[in-house]
Amino acid sequence: MAIYAALGAAGTWLARAYALRSKMIDEPGERRSHSVATPRGGGIAIVAAVLVAAIALGLRFPAQAPLALAFAIGLVLVAAIGWVDDHRPLSPWLRLGVHVLAAAILAGAIWQLRGDPWLALAAFVLAVGLTNVWNFMDGINGLAASQAALVALGLAWFGGPVWGWLALALLAACLGFVPFNFPRARIFMGDVGSGSIGYAIAALSALAGSGLGARAWLLLIPLAAFMVDSSLTLLRRMRRGERWWTPHTQHAYQVWARRIGHTRVTIAYTVFTGLALASLHLVTEVRSGFMLCMGAGWYISGAFFWWLIQRADARSGARDG
Repeated sequence: MAIYAALGAAGTWLARAYALRSKMIDEPGERRSHSVATPRGGGIAIVAAVLVAAIALGLRFPAQAPLALAFAIGLVLVAAIGWVDDHRPLSPWLRLGVHVLAAAILAGAIWQLRGDPWLALAAFVLAVGLTNVWNFMDGINGLAASQAALVALGLAWFGGPVWGWLALALLAACLGFVPFNFPRARIFMGDVGSGSIGYAIAALSALAGSGLGARAWLLLIPLAAFMVDSSLTLLRRMRRGERWWTPHTQHAYQVWARRIGHTRVTIAYTVFTGLALASLHLVTEVRSGFMLCMGAGWYISGAFFWWLIQRADARSGARDG
């Protein structure tokens, strides 16, 4: 996997040089969580590394080549619309349309080649959902890449020798990117990286889950931190009648980062997801009822922490007011 880590690191260095030359810079603002102008688009290195791994997978396992091709096409679509958006902002509905197309290609291939419409539906929903979840949650140093690396580690554990190998490539590529983004961000991942990572995790979750049967839902446990923060924040914005599709800084991780800094928040999320990942080894050895309680416990815990952070911020704002 060293080659994919090297591709991630070298590609990020090249992407940074390109971003500086082309003035592809994220400026600070009220809808941003950073205070220093920073180049973006470094996630294209992760995309390139994962695409190389997908090609290698198709050559090494010819029986899986059609699925690997569908995965790669979807990844390129998501990355391409993100890359264009990193250069000049696009309509969120255009981006969503491309995400839906990429998810449909993946789901169609799974249905055709695996003959399982429910697995195809799960792949479609996950692909559309996680593509946007990772985009929502990519707002402070190191968070999106570190969470992706941890989730990819879990997928490598459950994905078997084929898709687990591709998950390891994603893990390695993220590790190659992280030193450029954490603890000090010399480049941001950009939409090209965040959306593509979400898509890749969704596809790998569906393909790895197909071999787990009724236990496939366990793969949702390492996603708890991102799923809870993104979904609860989105629901709150919708309930308030806000333009929920526009950039903002209302996620729990953003609120918390304003109080204690990016580094501590990223580490806290890493600990939470790391413990969730470790619990997977325990729940696979016990009865299904306990497994379900364990999974629910992580999501309930995440929701509780989200509420605490948002409540503390509201109280602080009231005092300042």
